[in-house]
Amino acid sequence: MTGPPQEEPGRLAGKVALVTGAGQGIGRAIAERLAREGATVAVNGRTLDERVQEVVRVTGGVPAPGDVSDPQAVADLVGSVEESAGPIDVLVANHAYMSMGPLDDYDLEDWWRVVDTNLGGTFWLVQAVLPGMRRRGGGRVVVITSEWGVVGWPQASAYSASKAGLVSLVKTLGRELAPEGIVVNAIAPGVVDTPQLQVDADDAGLSLEQMHAQYAGQIPLGRIGRPEEVAAAAVLLADPRMAALVGQVVQVNGGSTRTRA
Repeated sequence: MTGPPQEEPGRLAGKVALVTGAGQGIGRAIAERLAREGATVAVNGRTLDERVQEVVRVTGGVPAPGDVSDPQAVADLVGSVEESAGPIDVLVANHAYMSMGPLDDYDLEDWWRVVDTNLGGTFWLVQAVLPGMRRRGGGRVVVITSEWGVVGWPQASAYSASKAGLVSLVKTLGRELAPEGIVVNAIAPGVVDTPQLQVDADDAGLSLEQMHAQYAGQIPLGRIGRPEEVAAAAVLLADPRMAALVGQVVQVNGGSTRTRA
């Protein structure tokens, strides 16, 4: 006689995944999806606040607080994850900081905070996880950039520049690290229903609902994206069987960049 059918393990069973900016929005959706696929998830936020603790609880993961724009903090948080959960097989660099304003009146300190967090933080993270991935004989790096890093956006010079830098970094590291079995790709989401949209609404002088509607009217699909849709793409890029997709930018945007003149 045969027993009851056994549930197949998730595609990331036995893997350790670090997700930055995982306390809300896209990061939380990615952390939850990776956990459902069997990964042990290290949940990062700047501090171990209630949101991060909730994601740790939901995913059964481990906390990994730290400011990713600080290279020492990055080294410390990666070391902590490796000590508690093991070497990191999957890095999802999702953290982001955004502010908006006209170029000729942009606060210089804030401009560099955007760049240091978004671009610099990813640089430090990849450096920090590389030794462990090399010891394991490979790994996956998924960088969350932005549609604005591909096409640019008014009033978002720092954010768009930092995200465009990530596109170039991913293409470069794809070439550099693939021979070692470390596969680097990016996702460039379009407008997604996350708390970050409040920054856009405030800059435009609109309510959040009006901002959602305005963006939806510019998207061929007729709606803004959902965090779960970005998470699905992240899991695909983290899959160890997806080895030939290297240095690519997957654009999850409802068709907006393909149809923009």
